[in-house]
Parts: sequence; C-alpha cells; structure tokens
Amino acid sequence: MYQTILHDFDMRMLMDSGQVFRICCCGENTYAVASGRHLVRIRQTACGPSKEGTLSAFGMSGEGVSVEFSCSPQEFDSYWHNYFDLSTDYGAMKKAVDPKDSFLTSAISYGGGIRILRQDLWETILCFLISQNNNITRIRNSVDSLCRRYGERLEPEGFLTGEESLSERDFYSFPEPEKIAAGGLEELQGLGLGYRDKYILAMAKRCCNGSGKEFFHSLQNADYEEAIAILTGEFGIGRKVADCICLFALHHIGAFPVDTHVKQILAAYYPKGFPFERYQGFAGVIQQYMFYYKLSLPSSRTKKEAVKPAPARKKIS
Repeated sequence: MYQTILHDFDMRMLMDSGQVFRICCCGENTYAVASGRHLVRIRQTACGPSKEGTLSAFGMSGEGVSVEFSCSPQEFDSYWHNYFDLSTDYGAMKKAVDPKDSFLTSAISYGGGIRILRQDLWETILCFLISQNNNITRIRNSVDSLCRRYGERLEPEGFLTGEESLSERDFYSFPEPEKIAAGGLEELQGLGLGYRDKYILAMAKRCCNGSGKEFFHSLQNADYEEAIAILTGEFGIGRKVADCICLFALHHIGAFPVDTHVKQILAAYYPKGFPFERYQGFAGVIQQYMFYYKLSLPSSRTKKEAVKPAPARKKIS
C-alpha cells in the first residue's frame, strides 16, 4: 500500500469526467481503476473540512487530499504516478483563468479535481470509437463487456488499510488487438457496440503485430496536427474522436474536443468566440472543466450567469 497527499485531485470527478471508462466506485470514497493489465484500488480522504457536508472539495483546499493506493510504492512510481499526471501543476492553469469569466470560474470551482489522465493509446482509441453517439453508462458497459470477453481477470496488487478481502465486481485486462481481430465481427456482437463493431474490428486488424507497433509509434512521435491527420485517415475516426485520443492518450493538452455539449457552451456563453489565445497550450484542460460542469446544468439553461449545479446523467455525443 502507498499513501500520499495530492492536490487538484478527486476520483469521483475523474470517474464522471467522460475521459475514462474503467473507473468504478466500490465503497465510500473508494474506487477501482483498471488500465491495460493494471488494477489498483484507491481511497481518498479530505485533509481539511469539506463544504456543506460533502466531499466535493477534495484536493482543492490548501491541505490537499490524502490518497491511499493499494499497490506498492514501486507500482505507484512506475505506472500510476504518470497515469494520473501527478507531475503537472493544475493549480497554475486554474490561476490563468480570467476571473471575469463567470462560467469558467464556476466550472473550475465545481470540477477542480479533474486532471487529464495519461491513458494507454490502444485502449483510448477503442474506447472513443465506442463513445460515438453514446452515453457514459452504455460506453462503460460495452468496454467492460469487451474486456470480459477477450481479456484476463485482474487482481489488485494489495489491499487498502482495513481490507482483508475483495467482494466487489471482477475486472479484466484490456484485450490485445490480435484477440479481437481473431474473433471477427461475430464475436463482437452482443456487446452493445451497434454499428461501431465494424470500427472496432477494423482498428483491431490495423493495430495487430508489427504494423500496429509502427502505427502507435507514428502517433506517439507526431505533433498534434500530424496526429490528427493520421487518426482521421482511419476508418470510423472523425475530428472529435481524434481530438479525444490526442488529449487523453497522446497528452496534447492543447486539443479541444468539440461535441454537442461543448457546442452548446460556446454558443450560450461565448457567442463572440472563445478566448483560445489565453489558454494556448492547455485548452484541453479548460475544456474538461467546462464539459464536466455543463453536464450538471439543466439542459434548457442558456443564460450566462453561473448557477449552483446538481448531479445529472452524463452523455457524450
């Protein structure tokens, strides 16, 4: 087990941010995170007093948040520290926000525990192919079904303080492209993929063996514009999905995915144009705060004044 103090970090916000689909809540302030062949359990505890009797201020007070990882210090250092992008100062990016921008300041206040995760490239490509015209619950279910059909059962490396056994749901590794390609279209049926099954199979075949490694290498060594061009040349990948892959897997944090929710934000709160120049180089971080906050607002609301949000179903369009 490894324990540390983190700032600008909240597991529930990350789970519901729309950028990742393999995190689940498995107890009070306790979460399980699967990535590739890795699995860890995480428990967070506020170091300072929470607001209004909630834990919504995790990691955003001066005291930060106490976070336990079930893995060893070595596993934390070698994998999870990078996965959660813990070397990046998100507080500095928040301070760059225009204090006169009421929507964005409210968005950061509401979702300031979000970070841009450094996710596996292959896993992210498939997850965002599945995300097209879909909602978060269905995406999670389809991704989980994909892992259960083709992956291997995972066991966390250790336990959190006070745990002696694990009775929650099972987790499976994310499948290799060769396994999906070998199963063909028929084996993908029944996973809730709909028309996206053809995209999944084509991408699996694209990413097999040596040619797949070359494809990943080309993306990992490309700049943002080059990566967009490579990705949009693939079957089933449009500009929004390409931007999501660039932001959440390749860590081009200047990428700014635009879906239905973001279009609505830009139309309602920035009719004269969004100030991209101010947030050059980290607009994708700002987009995540905006997106997460927008999901909490009543769908009919178009006025500019910020309101206190209430929980809402999340959807990616």
